[in-house]
Amino acid sequence: MDTLLQIEEPLVSVNWLFQHKDATNLIVLDGTISKVSLNKTANSLNENQIPNTRFFDIKKVFSIQGAQFPNTTLSAKDFENEAKKLGINKNSCIVVYDTYGIYSSPRVWWLFKSMGFKNIAILDGGFPAWEKANHSVEKKQTHSFELGDFEANYQSEKIINSDVVLESISNSTNLIVDARSSGRFNATELEPRKEIRNGHIPTSKSLPYSSLLNNSELKTKDELEDLFKEINPDNKELIFSCGSGITACVLALGATIANNNSIAVYDGSWTEWGSLSHLPVEK
Repeated sequence: MDTLLQIEEPLVSVNWLFQHKDATNLIVLDGTISKVSLNKTANSLNENQIPNTRFFDIKKVFSIQGAQFPNTTLSAKDFENEAKKLGINKNSCIVVYDTYGIYSSPRVWWLFKSMGFKNIAILDGGFPAWEKANHSVEKKQTHSFELGDFEANYQSEKIINSDVVLESISNSTNLIVDARSSGRFNATELEPRKEIRNGHIPTSKSLPYSSLLNNSELKTKDELEDLFKEINPDNKELIFSCGSGITACVLALGATIANNNSIAVYDGSWTEWGSLSHLPVEK
């Protein structure tokens, strides 16, 4: 009987994935979404994928369709049903990547974590690192697979709403950290969505998600520990926000590797906060 693959860390290398690519319970997910700041041509250049990849559609499947704000998390039951359709089982081992390196793949990782699933990791460097290592690729295609038996066990403290964030502003045990660029945080750069106010959540600190990366790969554990010690010297409980709940999960990934254990992601993030006039804004 084959030994089922188990992942102990939130990040794996392309060499690790290559060595374990034939494991019977391995599922490789592509969690790519288009970047808001890039044009359609730049977002559609990649026509290849890692062999046997399954597409995890954050926008059109794993978000509530017609919700007021983008990327709104599904209910546990709906997430469970859609994960089953991807052939994901309770004993699956998932590796998720995206086409930019590390951008939206941590969102997929965090969604699964919020549903109580632990045997999942992000591919460090994503598809660019896989190609750079000269591992085989295939043209983007849809594979067929049996319905899975995945079960969700929702961890409500991992994905929070604006009411919780608002309360956290006056709670000295919490620290809100914003993954957007420093320009957007400081309102020296306009929001890409024109209808949204500029600025940031009061008391929050700026930590652009790009500061956790070396090109397309995550910085080392030591570098990440230094980053989080600098921004969170008192070891407060961390709440991560960004534009629409995607790159906040890059910070959640970095914080997890840096041994910060009390972590939540603000699902609506600045798209919600900047749209709701009753919520306070600083510039």
